[in-house]
Amino acid sequence: MTSTPEDIELPEAAQTTAGPSVAALKVTAGQVVVDENHPFDLDAYLSSYSGRTAYMRAVFIAQRCPSLAPQAYQTALAHLVQGADVQSYVTILSAYNSLPGATQAPQDQEYVDRTIANNTKEKDRLEVDLKTYAANMIKESVRLSHRELGRYYYSTGDYAAALRNHMKSREFCTNASHVIEMCISVLEILLEQQNYAHLSTYIYKAETALDASQPAKTSKPGSTGAGSPERLKIQAKLEFASAMAEMGAGRYDKAAYAFLKMKNDLGDWNGKVVTPSDIAIYGTLCALASLSRSAIKAAVLESETFGYYLEQEPYIRDILDAYMGSKFKDVLLLMERYSASLFHCARHLLDIHLAHHVPTLAQQIRNRALVLYFQPFATVHLERMAAAFGMELTDMEANIVKLIEEGLIKARIDSQNKILKAKDHDPRVELYNRAVAAGLETEASTRKLLWRMKLLQADIVIRAPKGQRGDGRQDSLQSGLIGWDDLQ
Repeated sequence: MTSTPEDIELPEAAQTTAGPSVAALKVTAGQVVVDENHPFDLDAYLSSYSGRTAYMRAVFIAQRCPSLAPQAYQTALAHLVQGADVQSYVTILSAYNSLPGATQAPQDQEYVDRTIANNTKEKDRLEVDLKTYAANMIKESVRLSHRELGRYYYSTGDYAAALRNHMKSREFCTNASHVIEMCISVLEILLEQQNYAHLSTYIYKAETALDASQPAKTSKPGSTGAGSPERLKIQAKLEFASAMAEMGAGRYDKAAYAFLKMKNDLGDWNGKVVTPSDIAIYGTLCALASLSRSAIKAAVLESETFGYYLEQEPYIRDILDAYMGSKFKDVLLLMERYSASLFHCARHLLDIHLAHHVPTLAQQIRNRALVLYFQPFATVHLERMAAAFGMELTDMEANIVKLIEEGLIKARIDSQNKILKAKDHDPRVELYNRAVAAGLETEASTRKLLWRMKLLQADIVIRAPKGQRGDGRQDSLQSGLIGWDDLQ
């Protein structure tokens, strides 16, 4: 397989970012409060992750939550000294020492010097191997050299060079499994960069290669034949990447369905990229924000595959049960128990992928709950509605006004008496209007049919040339020869 120029073109984020420095991480404005009323166990949370993901999430938490910053930076440094990313180590150490009141930590110069020497030695070896294999035209060895260089640059934090080498390895791929391996490596880096816009390109390439490998039914270890364990792991990874692409674009309904159909075997991505708890939270919040209760019941609560993920976060199951039982105040209270502000769960606001979407998701979930609450009523006092949601009267009225303006609630507000009244609904009038509309549509269709019959009778048509494909009917009518008045 050969690559085209666009196959090795780097995404914009990779062209400008050499490593995941503190400034490169996407941070939503605002700070998260963690205290006794809004708990967050940092050690338990980060212990579920490994590799660079653990370091990235620790740095994100340090930037968002000042009370956890010292502990988060220390955890990040502990992960970095086990790797080869010297630049990030120096950057994070400087950030930690700049914290107010922090005990100054000395730089581990022995680690820096040793790692730089090892990195230089490893880079030189890999580049020499690549040049040797390229000169000898050993295609498979060149592909493996580009792959190893990509992994080397990834370990040192140079995402641009890592992506470049992984993408260049495609022109030396000789079968579908090689293309899949390249795409999975690129998707992992893009997810770590939060570069969701480019995920779909490599998901499509991987799915195409996976379909091409399906006829090869084999039980050999590592094969991607139909039904093989390795194939199921690849499909789960692609489903997760697809869900993240949809959530990153704000298409929460599609993201919900993508999360909800995921298999429970992500292979080496489990902990390295994402945890089952993350999938439970992402999928549930997207579903609550975009799906009807019947769809939530069928796709979430009655799903055997997603049930595995719900078991990882018990409070998510409690929120779902409260929502399905129309106990909307309980939903808000459950969220507030873990939040720094209403509906802004600390666990959610400190998630590197979810934090940016929390305000939008929270508003959409609240709006759906308000609409569901009002549906059975013809009139309802706003005070009663505010009490049911645990909100202030003024906030409730403002939310209702916005929903009315958006057409989600068909009602009017009696501002003096603080009563929400549904608009009069007369089914007889609606039936009459539908009947009149259907009659007018039928009349228009009949007139057009009569016009066509008159034209065919007068032989005013344009026939298809002989030998041209057609279904025997005239392709078009010659316009301008007969007016509507001539057909009366």
